[in-house]
Amino acid sequence: MVVVSVLTGLAVAWLIAGLHWYLWRRLVRDTTRDGSRWRIPGGIVLGAGAIAMCGAFAVMFVEVDRADWRWLTWPGFLWAALFLYLLLGVLAGEVVRPLLLRGLVRRDAGTAAPAGGGETSAAAPGAVESGVTPQPVGAAVGESPGPGTPRPAHPGPAAPLGTDPGAAVSGEAPPPPVSRPLSRRLLVSRLAAGATVIAAGAIVGTGTYGVLNGPVVRRVTVPLAKLPAQAHGLRIALVSDLHLGPALGRGFCERVVRTVNDTRPDLIAVVGDLADGTVDDLRAETDPLAALTAPLGVYYVPGNHEYFADADAWLARAGELGMKVLLNDRVSLPDFDLAGVDDPRGTAIGRGPDFAAALDGRDTGRACVLLAHQPVVVHESVAYGVDLQLSGHTHGGQLWPGNLIARLPNPTVAGLELYGATALYVTRGAGAWGPPVRVAAPSDITVLELASLQGV
Repeated sequence: MVVVSVLTGLAVAWLIAGLHWYLWRRLVRDTTRDGSRWRIPGGIVLGAGAIAMCGAFAVMFVEVDRADWRWLTWPGFLWAALFLYLLLGVLAGEVVRPLLLRGLVRRDAGTAAPAGGGETSAAAPGAVESGVTPQPVGAAVGESPGPGTPRPAHPGPAAPLGTDPGAAVSGEAPPPPVSRPLSRRLLVSRLAAGATVIAAGAIVGTGTYGVLNGPVVRRVTVPLAKLPAQAHGLRIALVSDLHLGPALGRGFCERVVRTVNDTRPDLIAVVGDLADGTVDDLRAETDPLAALTAPLGVYYVPGNHEYFADADAWLARAGELGMKVLLNDRVSLPDFDLAGVDDPRGTAIGRGPDFAAALDGRDTGRACVLLAHQPVVVHESVAYGVDLQLSGHTHGGQLWPGNLIARLPNPTVAGLELYGATALYVTRGAGAWGPPVRVAAPSDITVLELASLQGV
């Protein structure tokens, strides 16, 4: 097992190094001339970024205090996001660069002067090149100029051998050496690299601002046929995937809690992935969650990341914070049943979702809302007659094109969809895993307003 881990680590390291070399080749080497002083600094920047990125992700999987290592995780995670979009931009450039080159060649071919064409000047062919003033027609060599003819200036000292006689006569300094013009290939490489760097920086900067500015509040109405009329308009605030730890700390948690409480929900559902790390390391970061408040209570089910540390410790911590843990269990609220199941990750240690324990014996005439971290369990929810399943886990893909990858294992990546008679709602989550950056998948806290179909 150790050998496999070492070999995997070496393979990943070689892949990361190879991709960074590829970026250096396209963004640095191809945009500079041989011997340029910018090649070494460019390599240092890319190498430092690769090391910081590897270090940031290593912090997530070792037993250290996450807060003490944010000086490394922040630049490392930001570089990871920037690396992704630099790589995508360079790959796109592989298609764009040949097209630009071809266009420049055609443009230059269309504007080139035809060979051998045009009329010649009446002056002697060498007169202009040599700088010698042409003599009037008919003047003999050594003959004095006639009246009205300008007398030539007194000749100066003979010009040194190899210099332009005209420059010597006028007394002007020789022109400076002309710099080499950019080749078409170098020009196109610089244009493509510049566009890639600017676009990647803008994307990552905007995505980081979106996360740090806090999750937006989304409001969704969900009709439930079995919901009694007196419960029409009941509001559930859905919170998921805070991922407190390496990048997002106590201040971010306080902002999330304040946003949730400001929506004045009737019930708060927290569906897992509170943090990345142990309870002991992240106790201070999670303390603000104790301020969550709602008339019908705050309920919690674990996510897969709780199992990367100590799931039992996190379940106990949720209880300390005032949350009611629904681990394959349910409660009967005045107008509907609320159930919760364990995360599928728990099957690795003999646990996991148990729908029978959570739902057997309930009154099927009452509406049932189920909390489950991963949307993949929706098919079991359909089999057990659940009316509404609330999930997270996917982050909506977090970093485009991650949404395309997230569609492979998940039935729904984000939003509300129907599966038979069961409605599934998936939030993109309030935080971010790894890089505190989101692109085309804004973080959210969703307030679901339940609508009765039995009349108000």
